[in-house]
Amino acid sequence: MDTKEKIIVTAIEQFMQFGIRAVTMDDIARLAGVSKKTIYQEFSDKNQLVLETFQKALEQDECKMKELPQLNNGVIEHLVGLSIYVRKRFAEMNPFVMNELQRYYPQCWQIFEEFKQKYIYQEIMEVLQKGKEEGYFRSEINSEIIAAMRVEQMSSLFDPIKFPPSKFNLGELHLEVFEHFLHGIFTEKGKDTYQKKKTNQQ
Repeated sequence: MDTKEKIIVTAIEQFMQFGIRAVTMDDIARLAGVSKKTIYQEFSDKNQLVLETFQKALEQDECKMKELPQLNNGVIEHLVGLSIYVRKRFAEMNPFVMNELQRYYPQCWQIFEEFKQKYIYQEIMEVLQKGKEEGYFRSEINSEIIAAMRVEQMSSLFDPIKFPPSKFNLGELHLEVFEHFLHGIFTEKGKDTYQKKKTNQQ
């Protein structure tokens, strides 16, 4: 691991655990085992560090998503794997991170918006199509509307005004809403199969 990568890995861990604004460049330098001068040789300022860290985190998410059971192995297997991933991923995230990105780091937020449309939306569309073909999702649902709704639903859960972190655990919140979404589009066959496979995974 080279110096820049070590700094980014440390920054991801700290930002995800404590939030972006609570973590200083001094904190990252100390934990990465480098001087603050070294950080500024790699990154012009904290904004650039946050930008490159966020891009790396999205790349990691995309890679981890590809490690889940693929759609050609069955849509229900994919959904069960996704539910496990959702619980773990958001349980490890500071609930204020996405709100901080939206308020203070507009370039990062724009990248996230593009990621939602280019990757998440397309992924949902593929899942919906496959689920319909296999008889697990209701055939009459409008996939474009449902996919767009799901993307915006995911974003809204990061709003600390709507869902105060003092009241809601982020991992449990995302999983609860994800399963509510699924049960709105499942057929009886889909609901029964999902419950059985999820139980076997626990």
